[in-house]
Amino acid sequence: MPFLNLKVAGTLSKEQKEQLVDEFTASLEKIAGKPKEATYIVIDEVPRQNFAKSGKLLD
Repeated sequence: MPFLNLKVAGTLSKEQKEQLVDEFTASLEKIAGKPKEATYIVIDEVPRQNFAKSGKLLD
């Protein structure tokens, strides 16, 4: 059972989430042979003020 936890800075639209879920699921099926019926994906939208890169917050 594949479980993918995707963390993104900021928010995504419902359409963006649907596209990500569709493409990640298809990739797991194509590359790893994992059936889509067994694939779980969680998308965590993290406020940009809680993400940092190179010692600086993103917002």
